[in-house]
Amino acid sequence: MPHCIVEYSETLNERINEIICAVHSGAIASALFNEEDIKTRGISYNHYKVGKNRSSFIHVSSRILSGRNIEQKRKLNESIIEKIEQLDLGGCSITAEALDIETESYAKVMV
Repeated sequence: MPHCIVEYSETLNERINEIICAVHSGAIASALFNEEDIKTRGISYNHYKVGKNRSSFIHVSSRILSGRNIEQKRKLNESIIEKIEQLDLGGCSITAEALDIETESYAKVMV
């Protein structure tokens, strides 16, 4: 845990590997998780609108097992955003949220 899901505008396709690495690095820097437990992936959007424009965006949803407090979630989001900001993407909207996964209903299997 966590599952960091990076949703981003197609305008950032050429930089997605950097962005994925920045998000992963931000999750590590939060000091809330073991590096080997962090999973990061991206989803590109071809159809979107941001406000009145079609500007670039990144939204990171970090799905984590329930039990973390608000301050820990804030730390995770701030750490991820800080690492993305260092990429100097210019004019890009960057948002992040931490979402609980109910431990009682979560299932995982390695095959």
